[in-house]
Amino acid sequence: MQWGNFRRSSNVEIGSSSGGGGGGFRMGGGKLGIGAVIIVLLASWGLGIDPSELIGALNGDGTPGQNTTETEPTSPQSETTAAQNPDAPFVAAVLGETEDRWTEILAPRGVAYEAPKLVLFSGATRSACGTAASAMGPFYCPNDQRIYLDTEFFREIQTRLGGCPAGAKSCEFSEAYVIAHEVGHHVQNLLGILPKAEAAEAKASDTEANRIQVRIELQADCFAGLWANKAQAKWSFLEDGDVDAALQTASAIGDDTLQKRAQGYVVPDAFTHGTAAQRKHWFVTGLKGGSLESCDTFAAGAP
Repeated sequence: MQWGNFRRSSNVEIGSSSGGGGGGFRMGGGKLGIGAVIIVLLASWGLGIDPSELIGALNGDGTPGQNTTETEPTSPQSETTAAQNPDAPFVAAVLGETEDRWTEILAPRGVAYEAPKLVLFSGATRSACGTAASAMGPFYCPNDQRIYLDTEFFREIQTRLGGCPAGAKSCEFSEAYVIAHEVGHHVQNLLGILPKAEAAEAKASDTEANRIQVRIELQADCFAGLWANKAQAKWSFLEDGDVDAALQTASAIGDDTLQKRAQGYVVPDAFTHGTAAQRKHWFVTGLKGGSLESCDTFAAGAP
């Protein structure tokens, strides 16, 4: 992945540290059903932490969706930011490129792209959706329109999850996919898709809420592919092995892959992000289709 031409965003912040756990998963109206518990257990297994800490955080004052104190960032992207997190220059470059491409994509629709902030943190930090903890993985908080990312997740992709060839340069595109996916949730928020879907989740049963959540996540995968399509048309930035690495990552974080690895069998009603096949399908759909219309995961009969 050649990212040297990408404009560096000024919207990268360093989050203040705070104790506690929680944050990350949107559970549809704060319900912690069997699907949520299974996903918490999977996250605990994948990242080597005590599952009781995560469950306690989700049931406590760190529950996503509650309005809590916002993170207290330092100055935007700067030498200080880069010194505090060596991944900051790469993150700022990818974020800047998403800003430029989404501005172009949404402009013909009369939608002004309002760029999200991206908060880099280590361990835990505060967000307007509760405490952001590394164990929950990267996430987007619509309450403060910020993306929360502990870049240690990039190492987890290569090591524990086997999401791309460890140490390979192609892993950069896997990391860009992760960032673009979270930006995709911000785009959903701007377009009114996310609040509408979350309102439906809040009224649904646990099983149906999970199905809606899957559609939300798959659309974010498609939007990540759509960004890559437009960035490729602009810069021809992709190199041999990049797309394969991103697809390997999509497969590694599919619900069925994680469940099989953790417990040897799958529980489809507990899926919240989609199967490996679905995640790959929708990322490729965005990558090849290059339009918002191609990313309608809520359409009847959508895979």
